[in-house]
Amino acid sequence: MGVQQGSVESLERMNSLETHYNGKTVLLTGHTGFKGSWLAEWLLSLGANVVGVSLDPVAEPSLFEQLNLKDRLEHHILDIRDAEKLAMLIKATQPDIVFHLAAQALVRYSYAHPLETFATNIMGTAHVLEALRQIEGACEAVIITTDKCYENHECSTPYSEDDPMGGHDPYSASKGAAELVVASYRRSFFDPAEYGKSHRIAVATARAGNVIGGGDWALDRIMPDCMRTLAAGDPIPVRNPSATRPWQHVLEPLGGYLRLAARLAQVETEEQRKVLFSGYNFGPDPSANRPVRDLVEQVLKGWPGEWLDLADPNAVHEAGLLNLSINKAERLLAWTPVWSFEMAIEQTVQWYRRVLEDSSCAAELTRRQIAEYSEVFGYEI
Repeated sequence: MGVQQGSVESLERMNSLETHYNGKTVLLTGHTGFKGSWLAEWLLSLGANVVGVSLDPVAEPSLFEQLNLKDRLEHHILDIRDAEKLAMLIKATQPDIVFHLAAQALVRYSYAHPLETFATNIMGTAHVLEALRQIEGACEAVIITTDKCYENHECSTPYSEDDPMGGHDPYSASKGAAELVVASYRRSFFDPAEYGKSHRIAVATARAGNVIGGGDWALDRIMPDCMRTLAAGDPIPVRNPSATRPWQHVLEPLGGYLRLAARLAQVETEEQRKVLFSGYNFGPDPSANRPVRDLVEQVLKGWPGEWLDLADPNAVHEAGLLNLSINKAERLLAWTPVWSFEMAIEQTVQWYRRVLEDSSCAAELTRRQIAEYSEVFGYEI
């Protein structure tokens, strides 16, 4: 499936995705964050009843506020480290679908705050899973981790879903551990062989690449750092220009999450469940595995300026090479990337330049990009 499909076929396929989510109660943790806000907007466009669970937005400005999501979904400020309150909310909600995105998501922050990172990313995930044991109906749960969950040997071979978990820094280690927690709960309490008998909870994990897109206002991330410095007329400081990452627009993995949850609801046999209730990589086309310098230079094609190599040999460790195999998602979910490396950056830069000139257009731009992406992404489920 690719970008050459006709718009009529794409619209029909998008409608089938809409049919699955329309009227469903979707619990979304981390809905005030960058990825969570984009997913909340997409779910609302599909007709879902979205129940958001998160901390207050950290970034200023925040995409959550720019989209006015607080008034358009059921909004709860709740720390997922509070197991009792989270369990009460999930039991009261009885969700049809869960997307767990809430996390401490910054590598360098994790060095300064390791206990907060472990508590949020490991125990927070366990709290979500434990709460799901208390609900009465069927539920498909997609737990979001990261491409950094793998034991990284800094080699060019793409990591596949069967590779061992690991992590050098506290953030990466916490996400590898979260994957193990999910696997343990699946085997101990949500056994695919017992689905429909002792329980009706389908659980899978999703590991995305390095996402970019409009509305990421976080500190210490390359794309918002680029946008802030260019808007100020300053050169972009780049601390690790040779580090290679699987760059992708935020809509790419979110489309994978939507597709995955829908597919979990369609399994018919025990053998299918054993295969599908598992972990998935949602990365870009291999051509989008590029060093940071390529990303910055592509940004400067859409917003002219300069960049500075500020590589620090004494900086805290960050992965130098990351690469994901997406064969499993392509084979089992019929999911494939839609936007190229260049298109992802073009859409991102366009969003920021427009919004920094006129902040009132943020919601309209976000919805337009979702619609444009959906025309080539949408497919039958």
